[in-house]
Amino acid sequence: MGFENFSKLHPKIRERFGFNSNDRCALIGRGVMEKIWHGPLYTLPFLYLGTWRKIMFPEKGCGIPFKIENYAYIDRFGRETVTWVRTFNARKTRRFDATMIYSNQRNRIVDYLGDHQHLAVDLEFSVSEVRGIKIRSGEQRFYEGPLAFRFPGIFTGFANVHEWFDEKKGQFGIEVDVRNRIWGKLFGYRGYFNVERLNDIDPEDIPSHVRPLREEIRE
Repeated sequence: MGFENFSKLHPKIRERFGFNSNDRCALIGRGVMEKIWHGPLYTLPFLYLGTWRKIMFPEKGCGIPFKIENYAYIDRFGRETVTWVRTFNARKTRRFDATMIYSNQRNRIVDYLGDHQHLAVDLEFSVSEVRGIKIRSGEQRFYEGPLAFRFPGIFTGFANVHEWFDEKKGQFGIEVDVRNRIWGKLFGYRGYFNVERLNDIDPEDIPSHVRPLREEIRE
């Protein structure tokens, strides 16, 4: 998303998505997911598999406490990186980890999913009618040891994310919908949260639990 479109976002959304390691800050969101859902029973094995590397999960419910941790740092390959570590306190505590980098090679933002950055996903950005940000996932590539391949569409979950700032509530809203082109609905959630800004964050202050266990150079 170019600067022209970025300037059209709500100021609160610009603040959430417009910081980097030079700002030495972190944004910690806490709130409640009004609903977490998953697809039909045949999607559950796929969701259980996602828990292995902290991506998706099979729990569903309403009123689920939620936390999101955004820290910016330079990774060991010299790339600006922002963490998107989401914690859901459902029947079991579940994580959905991601780290965003800007890929000069692909000329776009790439989202690494999971705590081993084994899934690289191209992202497309747009501005919503309420000046929120919309994110749609595109091509996905799998990296694990010597393995490297592009995920075929039949095995891929495509995500649509909408995050906005609700002036009446004074909170951020988020809605996530993950689907497969053939299987249909896989996973999603919707809710609201508040954000606390932490300043004067040095690299050594970034908690180890938000950093991936492995950093992947292949984008």
